[in-house]
Amino acid sequence: MSAIVNIVLPVFGIMLAGYLAGRFRLLGEASSEALNRFVYYGALPPLFVVSLARVGTGEALNWSFIAALGGGMLATFVLAVAVAVFVFPNRLGALGLHGMCACFSNTGYLGIPLLITAFGEAGKLPAILGGVMTGVFVMPLVIVIIELDTRRGAGSLGILRHVVLAVARNPLVLSAGLGMLLSLLKVPLPTPIATFCDILGAAAGPCALFAIGLFLVGRPLHARAVEVGWLVVLKLAIQPAITWWLAFQVFSMPRVWAVSAVIQAALPVGALAFVLARQYDIYLQRSVAAIVVSTVVSLLTLSALFVLLGVG
Repeated sequence: MSAIVNIVLPVFGIMLAGYLAGRFRLLGEASSEALNRFVYYGALPPLFVVSLARVGTGEALNWSFIAALGGGMLATFVLAVAVAVFVFPNRLGALGLHGMCACFSNTGYLGIPLLITAFGEAGKLPAILGGVMTGVFVMPLVIVIIELDTRRGAGSLGILRHVVLAVARNPLVLSAGLGMLLSLLKVPLPTPIATFCDILGAAAGPCALFAIGLFLVGRPLHARAVEVGWLVVLKLAIQPAITWWLAFQVFSMPRVWAVSAVIQAALPVGALAFVLARQYDIYLQRSVAAIVVSTVVSLLTLSALFVLLGVG
């Protein structure tokens, strides 16, 4: 419990700092959008490049772990969107972000330190691989869905052309592709470039959380409470349950990897869901509410999960 509190509370501290900065108008009205653009174009691309370039083949590519964690994400995404179509109807882009909020974990800012705290050096590799998977699998999928939504009315060929071009030019997709290429070719990043990417990429998480705090000024969290509550249940209960079944009952892997998959599935909604919502100006209020509420509730659910899994 103390490890969880010590890692989660700073997340709230950063969001609170952003909220206070906005409340007292220290940074101006456009600061949330400007900071979000910095994260999207300036901090995330180098983070994706350096993270993927360092994940080599062989031991790092634990296919059972990838199938369990990825299967849990995909199943939860599909379930969330299928229910939302009938219960929370919205435009296609908003449905994509609804699905993202249901399965996109805060692996980088919470998952990695939690797993290293729990398992030491043995938890580092599954933590990093899980973080890379979350960003590389979910974000491009949601970007495609949003682009399909924004290009409606252009005709089938026009939509296809616009979507392909938009995705191919997207900085997150480009940086992920470059990182994977470097990993496959086993090309090490020169030290100055790797250090540059490390420093700039490290700003992504704190800046995204600070931008959330700025955005919260004057906006209530209780809007669409039923939908947000459903997203929190999906994220903190249903996704880890599906992942547990896949990791422990379907696939075979070392216990550290299996437990790591379940813990990462049980993490609260990642701040990058807000970054993408802000970038396209879709589903903003509900994405922020899902991030904040799931982070609060995760103090209890993660503690219970650690006990059930015998961690600590």
